[in-house]
Amino acid sequence: MRYRIHRLNVKMSGDTQKLEQFLNNLKGEVVSIIPDVETLFLCYGAKIKSLLIVERLKK
Repeated sequence: MRYRIHRLNVKMSGDTQKLEQFLNNLKGEVVSIIPDVETLFLCYGAKIKSLLIVERLKK
């Protein structure tokens, strides 16, 4: 099996359509979606900077 990893920069409040369109345009199977989380000043919360999407490609 071959895998491809994509990075998608998103703002979780308004980029749901962008994520949906990206996932629907993939050729292979989505194995995992991993958020890249950034902590804010003095640990008062966190926000998602981007998503790593692991795609399994067919031979």
